[in-house]
Amino acid sequence: MTETVEKTASGAILYDRQVIAEISEARFVASGWLHSEPVEGLLGSQGRGNTMHVGNVPRQFVLRHYQRGGLIGRLIDDSFVWMGADASRPFREWRMLAKMADNGLRVPRPVAARYQRKGLLYTADLITVRVPNVQSLSNCLLDRPGGEDFWQQLGAAIHEFHAQGVFHADMNASNLQIDSSGHLWMLDFDRGRLLPPGPWQQKTLSRLHRSLRKIKSASPALHFDPLDWEMLLQGYFAASRSA
Repeated sequence: MTETVEKTASGAILYDRQVIAEISEARFVASGWLHSEPVEGLLGSQGRGNTMHVGNVPRQFVLRHYQRGGLIGRLIDDSFVWMGADASRPFREWRMLAKMADNGLRVPRPVAARYQRKGLLYTADLITVRVPNVQSLSNCLLDRPGGEDFWQQLGAAIHEFHAQGVFHADMNASNLQIDSSGHLWMLDFDRGRLLPPGPWQQKTLSRLHRSLRKIKSASPALHFDPLDWEMLLQGYFAASRSA
């Protein structure tokens, strides 16, 4: 991973020359690509209209504009308090993704990150390589039941991230993606961090459990029940004991 930072009129762009030879501000809007389409979310997932698939097969990327969530998001749509370039959300996520990808974890390869300053505030965007042939865990479970091996392997895969200190700030059934070989990928590491072992590991598992139960309540056809969760925990703690 080679990191390059270029200043712009209102901020800066961080990118990897090995992935994309050159970058411009035009690439951070959908109209800057010949092809773009919104990422549509199902079953209450993160498809909020701020994430786009851009570029053409086989060279596709994901363009995401950072937006606020929760109650504050109703008042401030997409602005964040400026605390320096290295503390900006896109630069922090880009560097975290780069480190995880270099360590062999299944995360999108970061391409470019941008911030634009507006006084004491800034807006932000991130471009990553699109992971082919994946679907969210929630959509996967809508199509078919997981089975004992599926849930145990999922738990073991989550432990692999935790063993490398990966804290995901919102580990839900949308940000966990399953590829055509059944492997787990994690997306969207905004506010994520690399931490020593601690209570955050149980916290993220509990967040995923709440997410699955919430989706099951809204969509009874989802193939998820308490035994599935027990199988996931078995896989997680078996991986922990063998580490």
